[in-house]
Amino acid sequence: MNSENIPTDIKNKSIEEAQKEVSEIIEILEKEENLENSIEKYHRLILLNKYIEQKFKNKSKNISKKNFENIQNSLSKN
Repeated sequence: MNSENIPTDIKNKSIEEAQKEVSEIIEILEKEENLENSIEKYHRLILLNKYIEQKFKNKSKNISKKNFENIQNSLSKN
């Protein structure tokens, strides 16, 4: 599932907003007795988790890139 499959309303959320919705969906799913009613919520949960994962990967890449640039700058000064 790539980012094109993630709905715009999810892409517009901050990580915190997405995590809050994940928690809300989990609470609902834990109380739901009818599995048929849970499918749509479960699908939404998967999309939110994928979005959060992508955001964290992007942040991690940015941090790694900045660290690499800092190291390169430090080495070039010596």
